[in-house]
Amino acid sequence: MNPLRCLLLLCCASVLLSADAAPIRIIALGDSITKGVRGGVTVQETFAARVEATLRVQDIAVEVINTGIGGERTDQALARLDKDIVALKPAIVVIMYGTNDSYVDVGRTEPRLTVQEYRANLVNLVKQLRAAGIVPILMTEPRWGRAAKPNGAGEHPNLRLEKYVEACRAVAQEMKVPLADHFRVWTEQETKGVDVGTWTTDQCHPNPLGHQKLADTLLPILRAALPAAK
Repeated sequence: MNPLRCLLLLCCASVLLSADAAPIRIIALGDSITKGVRGGVTVQETFAARVEATLRVQDIAVEVINTGIGGERTDQALARLDKDIVALKPAIVVIMYGTNDSYVDVGRTEPRLTVQEYRANLVNLVKQLRAAGIVPILMTEPRWGRAAKPNGAGEHPNLRLEKYVEACRAVAQEMKVPLADHFRVWTEQETKGVDVGTWTTDQCHPNPLGHQKLADTLLPILRAALPAAK
């Protein structure tokens, strides 16, 4: 065969393989804030969907799977990690918990999970994902709005949540895990006079604007972790 023809065929084959290559799979693991869909928030308006759409517009082939479950804590995430997450063989998993772990229910004085339990669960999530060859990214939860109702202990929910945020930051630093610090971004905006409650549907769950803020914070950290960026 003509050498030039061979070269052309090889180039064509390379282009076809590139075009047919599977997208980079990313999983969003978290609670109802990650799930996102609720009154006033569509699937397309969640931060996971916005991240996928933005990266695709930038010609980065990704598939973002949202596995958020309302009310979920880190211990429950661990219980389903192998079956629901690792089995999907993602390249990256973004993890966001703390709001439910830290919450004090009516009639109780202690949170659903202690800070120590939460921290240990995050460490285990990171270790198990890495053992499976998956890149973890930790995220802090966004802060509650000022008008949030008191928890069962009569406190503003942010008082408890902030301790879990600090634990998440510590795990990220100690284990050298990328961190999208939503709590910090929302706190900085509140300090500047922004009512972050207007970024939510109920002082807790993000509305479409709140999800855009989450996506904006996550995107640069996620881009840096993508295999193509290495």
